[in-house]
Amino acid sequence: MGLREKIEDKIKKKEQEIADYERKISEARSYMEALKDTIKLLPKSEMNESAESKIRPGSAIAKTLALLKKTGRPMHLNEILEGIGKQTTKKERVALSGSLGWYVRKHEVFIRTAPNTFGLIGMESDIEEKPPEDFGLEKTEEKEDETDLEPF
Repeated sequence: MGLREKIEDKIKKKEQEIADYERKISEARSYMEALKDTIKLLPKSEMNESAESKIRPGSAIAKTLALLKKTGRPMHLNEILEGIGKQTTKKERVALSGSLGWYVRKHEVFIRTAPNTFGLIGMESDIEEKPPEDFGLEKTEEKEDETDLEPF
C-alpha cells in the first residue's frame, strides 16, 4: 500500500466519522424538538421555573420573601419595610408595594390579604372568614337607663 492509498484510506475514515457525528447531531436535534413540543403541552405553572428562583438575591423583594417566611404570617407594608431595614417613607412604600403588586397580579409568590398587607401564597390570612358566633343575635344584656344615673 502506497502513501497515496494510506491517505485516501484516512480520508474515507474521517468522512465516515463526520457522517456519524452528523447523524448524532441530527438525532440530538430531533430529541430537543420533541422535548420542546412536550413542554408546550404542560400547564403554564409547571412550565415556568419557580418564581422564587427568579427573584434577585439581595433585592427588597428577596428580603421581603425571607421576612415573610420567617414570620409565617402576612404583614402590613410598614412592618415589612421596617423588617427589611428600610425607612417607611412614601417613596419606599410605593416602590415596594408596586413590586409586590406585580407578583400578586401574576399570582406568583405573594398574595394581598388586605389593603397594603402582603403574605406568601398558601399563607393563611389574619382575616376571619366567618362572622362571629353571636352575629345577628340581639344582646340580652339590659343597659342602664341614663335617667337612673346620679349626677357627680
